[in-house]
Amino acid sequence: MSNIRTWFKSGTPWIWLNAAAVSMSLLMVFGLLGLIAVRGLGYFWPSDIVETWYTERDGTRGKLIGEIWENERVSAVQLKENGVQLPPDLDFVTRYLIKVGNRDIYGSDFKVAVAVGLEEFTFPKELIRVERKEWGNFYGYLVAVKEDGKVIESGEDAWIALQPHLEKAQELSARIEDIEKGQIGSVNYRLEQLRLQQRRYELDNELTPEHLAELDAARAELQQEYEVLREELASLNRELARASIVVKIQTGREVELPLAKVVDVTRPNAMGTMEKIGTYLANIWHFVSEDPREANTEGGVFPAIFGTVMMVLIMAILVTPLGVIAAVYLREYARQGPLTRLIRIAVNNLAGVPSIVYGVFGLGFFVYFLGGWIDETFYEEALPAPTYGTPGLMWASLTLAILTLPVVIVATEEGLSRIPKSIREGSLALGATKFETLWRTVIPMASPAIMTGMILAIARAAGEVAPLMLVGVVKLAPSLPVDGNSPFIHLDRKFMHLGFHIYDVGFQSPNVEAARPLVYATSLLLVLVIVALNLVAIGVRNRLREKYRALEN
Repeated sequence: MSNIRTWFKSGTPWIWLNAAAVSMSLLMVFGLLGLIAVRGLGYFWPSDIVETWYTERDGTRGKLIGEIWENERVSAVQLKENGVQLPPDLDFVTRYLIKVGNRDIYGSDFKVAVAVGLEEFTFPKELIRVERKEWGNFYGYLVAVKEDGKVIESGEDAWIALQPHLEKAQELSARIEDIEKGQIGSVNYRLEQLRLQQRRYELDNELTPEHLAELDAARAELQQEYEVLREELASLNRELARASIVVKIQTGREVELPLAKVVDVTRPNAMGTMEKIGTYLANIWHFVSEDPREANTEGGVFPAIFGTVMMVLIMAILVTPLGVIAAVYLREYARQGPLTRLIRIAVNNLAGVPSIVYGVFGLGFFVYFLGGWIDETFYEEALPAPTYGTPGLMWASLTLAILTLPVVIVATEEGLSRIPKSIREGSLALGATKFETLWRTVIPMASPAIMTGMILAIARAAGEVAPLMLVGVVKLAPSLPVDGNSPFIHLDRKFMHLGFHIYDVGFQSPNVEAARPLVYATSLLLVLVIVALNLVAIGVRNRLREKYRALEN
């Protein structure tokens, strides 16, 4: 007994208890990340397409073509209660969820089938998966390739004939998108700027014939540029509409698909391992580099990545000086008394305020009050349409800066308190003023703590969603906050965010089952973005820490 008492007094049990708690926490974190990675990254693997025959409840038989999405063991009693005919000696049955695609024809992407009613799965190499711009994937057999309505190749040679037409269609689609979103978008933007300039002249009573002539000449030049682009766009669309493919689906019906509506065509069953790995990596790249489609359930998430990173960077630029100035005042200038203690308590309490409250504050103060004043003062020509008096990137960043401000203040104060008093006294003794001491000695030495506060702020702000829904984030942004149009950075624009994208795809999608893997993939991507931002900040902090460690000693 005395040995046990001595063991407890030594503190060894508590060390082991803490180690066990840390180990459990790490296992839970890495387990969660592993689950997200497996569920999310598995979506991009080019799965084989199965073909089988199944029996309906009424006894009719039909062919089934698609991807095995999920399978599970279920109770035979439960299925019998739901009217499924099963042999009496079965206790459990495998139930498959098969993605049959062709939603515009079948009305649903998925088919539930019980293993008892299925024949053996086969994997014909001729089966194709067509990734479309609308209506999701399409599965079947390639029958023929058409051009201008005439069959140019059919049968076994159709796949070889398809490749040059598919590459050409992808190039034309990329060119059309560049004209529509880039060049024509730029022309429309400049036309709008001319309209606002004319309105400004009218408000200032400066719309002279000379100014009007200049505006008309610029407008005519832009109109001419637009007509050239419109003709080129029409020509490209006509060229794109020439080619199509004929696909035979599981019901035996042949469907013609224009290549203008096709993103890619693959034959997963005919791919080797290396080819599948290449396709897998290409699918991941498309996911992180392309725009979303089909109500965010298809395509990529690049606008959301861009919006998340840009918002966090602007937030960090705004919150760091505010937090440092507040912390320096409280630690170095403010008289330590009841009022200062009350301010510190208020700062600590602000860290516990629900984030949605900050969103309401941002909407009321930043958007309606401050943004409305900016519009009336500087953008009168655009009224009644708001410029800054509407949710946007600037107000979202400011709202999150206020939300994370207490974290930066507390971390900076802790860093300032650890600077030895002798360093301040030595600087003052050498003739430096208090401000020079702070600016050249104290704040640089406290910079690792400031970076720690910024790391914590980035980690919290990057994952916030609730306040952003009120102050700037949208389901689909028509354009990025940064483009080639002056002034190039548009802080008034709405933006996409990875956190809101997860919420939208997971809970607002019209096709939840098909979009579920994208929720995991986007969640993993959000974690990686936060980790990348934090690693950059940690790297800077470590360099600063090494730089000033000798001085602290």
